[in-house]
Amino acid sequence: MSAISELSTLKRRKGPMSAAEKKANGRDNKAAYIFLLPWLVGLVAITIGPMLMSLYLSFTDYNLLQPPEWTGLDNFIRMFGDARLHNSLGVTFTYVLVGVPLQLGVALLIALVLDKGIRGLPFYRSVFYLPSLLGGSVAVAILWKQIFGTTGLVNQVLAIFGVQGPGWISDPSTALGSIILLHVWTFGAPMIIFLAGLRQIPVMYYEAAKVDGATTLQQFWKITLPMLSP
Repeated sequence: MSAISELSTLKRRKGPMSAAEKKANGRDNKAAYIFLLPWLVGLVAITIGPMLMSLYLSFTDYNLLQPPEWTGLDNFIRMFGDARLHNSLGVTFTYVLVGVPLQLGVALLIALVLDKGIRGLPFYRSVFYLPSLLGGSVAVAILWKQIFGTTGLVNQVLAIFGVQGPGWISDPSTALGSIILLHVWTFGAPMIIFLAGLRQIPVMYYEAAKVDGATTLQQFWKITLPMLSP
């Protein structure tokens, strides 16, 4: 039996649970809900509540000083006719369709390299994860401005070669690319998740695939990706 066909056995359904197993699962579920209770309260009070209130206010004329006045779909009709909305949607979709796959691809690539068992793995894992912790901070925003500003580091390097660079963040033609680059730079969180998933894949599947003559690319598509996807 090849390694690829052996993976199909992992998807078989388990048989019915006994009464003792159901009771144990019930206790585990109660404990899980108790630990999740603070998060659930925050979800309702801080996220769902304001979302529902915002949905109601979107159908009204409200200026924070006077009571809301119901206007129906007037706000939406005016919004969808605004060219600024169309531009914002285009920028948002471009950011998501380009930035997210790039970030996940870089994260998976780095995770595959770190999964080889290199020396000093905890150090590299911490270094690569650090940008994810600092990505939304004021310090990184200032640092990014110093690098990609009009007189930033990038333009200073370009000036050596006689090239006058734009304000990479302030210029509309280059701002989106700079923001996507910053998003890709914070690949640490998905990298940690990918690395944890890679560590759970049994080595015997790769060893059996090598015996079957599978190439590195075939092992990636037939073993690594399917085992990471759940």
